Amino acid sequence: MNEDISIYTGKKNEFRTLDYVLFSLMFVASAVIGFYHAYRDRKKRDIDDFHLGGRKMHPIPVSLSLAATFLSALTLLGTPSEIYTNGTMFYWTVVGMLIATAGAAHVFVPIFYRLNYTSCFQYFETRFGVTVRLIASVLFLLQTLVYMGFVLYAPSLAFEAVTGVSLWGCLIGTAAVCTLYTTLGGMKTVLWTDALQFTIMVVGLLAVLIEGSKSVGGFSEAWRIASENGRIEFLDFSPDPRTRHSVWTVAIGSSFFWLYLYGVNQAQVQRACSLPTLRRAQVALWLNYPGLLLIVTLVSMIGVVVYGIYHPCNPVKAKLIDRNDQLLPLFVLDSLGKVPGLAGVFIACVFSAGLSTISSGLTAMSAVILEDYIKPIAKRTCADAITKHGIAISKLIVVITGAIQFGVAVLISKFTGLILQFSYSMYAITAGPIFGLFISGMLFPWTNQIGAIAGFLLSVAFMCWLGLGSLIEKPPSLKPTLPTYTYGCFKNLNASFTTNTTLSVMTSSMTMASPMMSSTSAAVAEEPMLFDFYRISYQWYTGLGMIVCVFIAVCVSFLTCHTDPKTIDSRLMCPIFDVLFPWLPEKIRKPLRFGVIYGRTDEPNGDFKVRLDDVTCQVNTEAKRHDNSSLVVEENLSTKL
Repeated sequence: MNEDISIYTGKKNEFRTLDYVLFSLMFVASAVIGFYHAYRDRKKRDIDDFHLGGRKMHPIPVSLSLAATFLSALTLLGTPSEIYTNGTMFYWTVVGMLIATAGAAHVFVPIFYRLNYTSCFQYFETRFGVTVRLIASVLFLLQTLVYMGFVLYAPSLAFEAVTGVSLWGCLIGTAAVCTLYTTLGGMKTVLWTDALQFTIMVVGLLAVLIEGSKSVGGFSEAWRIASENGRIEFLDFSPDPRTRHSVWTVAIGSSFFWLYLYGVNQAQVQRACSLPTLRRAQVALWLNYPGLLLIVTLVSMIGVVVYGIYHPCNPVKAKLIDRNDQLLPLFVLDSLGKVPGLAGVFIACVFSAGLSTISSGLTAMSAVILEDYIKPIAKRTCADAITKHGIAISKLIVVITGAIQFGVAVLISKFTGLILQFSYSMYAITAGPIFGLFISGMLFPWTNQIGAIAGFLLSVAFMCWLGLGSLIEKPPSLKPTLPTYTYGCFKNLNASFTTNTTLSVMTSSMTMASPMMSSTSAAVAEEPMLFDFYRISYQWYTGLGMIVCVFIAVCVSFLTCHTDPKTIDSRLMCPIFDVLFPWLPEKIRKPLRFGVIYGRTDEPNGDFKVRLDDVTCQVNTEAKRHDNSSLVVEENLSTKL
């Protein structure tokens, strides 16, 4: 192992001038893209140009944007820390991503694309009424603000650790730049800056992996060290939902989370609808998966390298850093700080991941607030003003929400712990009920408004009980914690640490294995029964919230005069068994449509015409807006059902 790394020598590599220059260029490039699109589209007044890129985007930048958006700075900073602490089982999330990509491309996106909505919550008003639309969109806005706070905080934390610049300064600068270029150019700017930022992410991660592997004597050596210390594990098939990370927990449990993100999340719906055809939208989703796989693989490999370097001396126990989330920034200073410019590339990589997620959240919230709140209120009084000044109003919303998410990030900076799990848990608590509401409407034709409201509210209450209860009670894990060591901290010990301090840290870590385990076992025997409930893995939160919402919604609907499937507008439904099992004979698939009549020539609302063949599926949609608000859609659809 390279003996020059700072954890052993106490020498701290510094952030040089070249690093600052390379880091700043990323911000400058993002701002330039914003100014360019603001100037180019200065004469356009159609609100679709700001929120949907004029529906003329190309699949390549959209696919890169999707990958960059949902793999945020939390992933880049949190995954190496997760693998250092708990091992490689988290890597099974790539299976969940694959399931989600297929489900989103062929189940959810076709519905949103044909409905031609700007806000995905317009679906709820068409299906259940305005009340459901409003309560779901309120929860989405709260969810997005909190999550963006985490995403803004994560790269700022990294920058503070690497450069010593105040966390407040990092937060202000990042929020200001991101809000600026999003306000200037809207969706077009967001998509093209995301494409640039994805490229920077890949370059930065490769630099960290290559140079870091050299520090530990090669990636194979890091793998050997991690394997000998229990960090390399892929075959935990425990069916117990209390197992934090198992094959089923991560691969299947996380698939619900990713299905929510790629299937019904507003940021994804806007990207899918920014493409000129449904087929291109599906292509963009599938092209996004290799990007997801690449990023997750790189950060997981970096996590193995980080453990290979720091396994003799846990930096948190040695008080070199305050929390596990700072492991990767410390590692970057140790491995890349010796090479001018590489630390700057890494910080640009982390900030790129954060900026892409924040800008997507800002455009999503702007569209939701305008479409779900401002337009309905102004429809009867000042519809002309909304049409004329819609872009200006949307930009003002971006500025306001940017300021609010800065405040949320400041509050989050007071928390400690693994930001990946904490942010994932908080997001999943709210994602499950929203996802369940869409599933109740799209797959279960009997669901009515009363059932939808009951299922949604009770699911939110249930998930708050589970999520907040587990965070407050913090029941001890049934699986022993993987050990960490401090014996290596004696080598060339930093002068700022005393021998007594290190001895006490080392003693506490060495005694973890026996007395702690026995006391934990005794505590488990006497603990409250609810602790087993609170131990359910956070990876199941989205799926559990979805199941609770759907179950209650359907049950309550049958108790309160359920909707007749024959009266349902088939545009709002997905013939799920036709999508999943198209090879089944018609006599089997027909009853599995639950009475919904697909292919009617007169939908209930009278503005959608469908003609069915038994041959292939071709969709040609022509839409134009008139009278400032009405939409005439003529669509010829031939589908083999």
